[in-house]
Amino acid sequence: MGPRGDRPVLGSPAVAVAFPGAVCRGSGYRFACELLKHVLHQRNQLPLPYEQLAYFCRRAAQGGDGIEKPRSLGLASRKCQQLLTELEGLFQHLEVMFSLTLVPRVLFLLGGNVMNPKELYELNLEGFCEGSAEESLQTAPCVRQLFHRLFVADVFSELKALPVTGTLVLVQGHRDCGVEWFRPKLNYQVPSRGRKLTVKLSCDGDLHVSASPPQHTAPAWEDYVWFQAPVTLKGFSE
Repeated sequence: MGPRGDRPVLGSPAVAVAFPGAVCRGSGYRFACELLKHVLHQRNQLPLPYEQLAYFCRRAAQGGDGIEKPRSLGLASRKCQQLLTELEGLFQHLEVMFSLTLVPRVLFLLGGNVMNPKELYELNLEGFCEGSAEESLQTAPCVRQLFHRLFVADVFSELKALPVTGTLVLVQGHRDCGVEWFRPKLNYQVPSRGRKLTVKLSCDGDLHVSASPPQHTAPAWEDYVWFQAPVTLKGFSE
């Protein structure tokens, strides 16, 4: 029995990634952030991969090479700066959220609204385990394994281009976790319409005693509710 608020979407694609052991603590937060960056770029909400965009936008904000930029580029730069600022703030609050509670699932909703998005991406962490640093897999190679699986699955290539739109982020956590920035949505049901991709992470192999149990073994899932980030990430194009 998983967390409540789950209505399966028939025929929705899924990518499963099984790590050969527990992953070091804090990795769940990193996976959520890296997947969001990837989805935003692949679905045309960022004109460049996040790290490249951050580099060029910061360089432009510092004056770049001193050459006056066209007005349209200045507008794009302002939109870029705003989106980067919102993303950086979101990442910080996600880190706090992951430190306060188990997070079994994270949702990224593109287009439409929170009840009827055009596209829905779910990160499922119910089978995910974290352990002490010296006994666990490092985050970076696990991130590479995740993106290798996404590349092999080729989940984005056949999709039609998505126009610039807004992205909403929802995180599932314990109702009494004490998070302040995210807004609880106590009766939220995951939408059953729109295109959905599920990325499911799990840990196999020998798990050390110090590792947390797989999250799907956690008791009282009925006490887990959805929390919505109070920002809409506005995509932009060059």
